[in-house]
Amino acid sequence: MQTRSFNLHTIIEKRVLTQATFILRMERKGIEFVAGQHIQVGPSNGIHTREYSIYSSPEDDYIEILVRQVDDGLVSPALNKLGVGDSVVINDAVGYFTIAEELIKDAKFLFIASGTGISPFHSFVKSYPGIDYKLLHGVRYANETYERDEYEAGRYLACTSQDKEGDFHGRVTDYLSKNPVSPDTLCYLCGNCDMIHDAFDILEAQGLRPENLFTEVYF
Repeated sequence: MQTRSFNLHTIIEKRVLTQATFILRMERKGIEFVAGQHIQVGPSNGIHTREYSIYSSPEDDYIEILVRQVDDGLVSPALNKLGVGDSVVINDAVGYFTIAEELIKDAKFLFIASGTGISPFHSFVKSYPGIDYKLLHGVRYANETYERDEYEAGRYLACTSQDKEGDFHGRVTDYLSKNPVSPDTLCYLCGNCDMIHDAFDILEAQGLRPENLFTEVYF
């Protein structure tokens, strides 16, 4: 399979966050996107790509993704072998997990993520200064709170299920059960399907309308 050259983007930075998780910063080369959308990324010498939510802001002159290596995956182990100067294939941004412009100024938001599902929320926060949000991040261990200093103090809350070093010991669903959400909140959920299903049910039971719940499933 021959790769089209205009899809090739050079890696300009790699930030290692944990043993299995890293951020790739790549040339943007004119890719247009809205915060919350995703791109397909893969190694330039391969035939496979995978969808990754964009981690950076549309205002940045580069494009970033947050990657967790899946040992038997078709793409993430290959991406983890790459470094600065190597190239990747990127396809155009798509997706509807976005915030309507008219809501940004006045609405109250709750962002709920598990693992690398935090990516679109990082993009939201960078893209919309002054947005009124709280971010719940479900991880196993506190060292998986990826770049938490990027968020305004008091707005990011780590829910750690395997240690007690986070802000809350337990899953995000445990936190939601113990801390009911105001029905006028707009809730965005991104992560594994089990978390999204359970959190959706909890929020509906607390009086939130389905039209105020937005989801993006990570597989």
